[in-house]
Amino acid sequence: MAAVDGVSTLGHVVESCGTPLTEVGALTADGRPVAFSYVPRGGESVEVAAVTRPQRVPGAPLRFLLDVHLGTLARRLRLLGVDAAYESEDIGDPALAARSAAERRVLLSRDRGLLRRREIWAGGFVYSDRPDEQLRDVLGRFAPPLAPWTRCTACNGELESVGKDEVAAGLDGGTRRTYDVFARCTRCDRVYWRGAHSDHLETIVAGALAEFGDRPR
Repeated sequence: MAAVDGVSTLGHVVESCGTPLTEVGALTADGRPVAFSYVPRGGESVEVAAVTRPQRVPGAPLRFLLDVHLGTLARRLRLLGVDAAYESEDIGDPALAARSAAERRVLLSRDRGLLRRREIWAGGFVYSDRPDEQLRDVLGRFAPPLAPWTRCTACNGELESVGKDEVAAGLDGGTRRTYDVFARCTRCDRVYWRGAHSDHLETIVAGALAEFGDRPR
């Protein structure tokens, strides 16, 4: 229970308890719906609900921005075809928040302070420090469309089909003899081919599609 002073807004009170507003859904005071700007009074019964899942984010398409500590999650989202920008260096909270707003990306972070910045477009706190659980959390919360093997896991660029003759010069002999279907990143030119995926990556894709692939958007 948090004390009220008759001046602070409900949003401020919630954040003073350590919860970013990105994690808050409906608010009520004595059963009446209220906004973050509402100033609670002493004796009122206030209820703070979690965000509804799947959470709808205004605007389209649904895109993400991940901070420096979520590189593995970013690569797994890209593996599933989800637009996931990632800062591999610590550029600072103001710059991350500004990019979220400028590109209208949902900022994912385990830093509660970062998610309390008012200028971010939208955000989500990543509760676990385990990549498998992080991925399930994000997919369950935001329900992004999945299109595995369509995005570069290295740079987030989109992949396009290319003929074998277009990429043969950069392949080793074994790959040239064994594979015929290739894709290339439209941003960084990295080449991908069927059969280059490890069993671990195949398992991640199969698990995500089985649990989240047919969810309504």
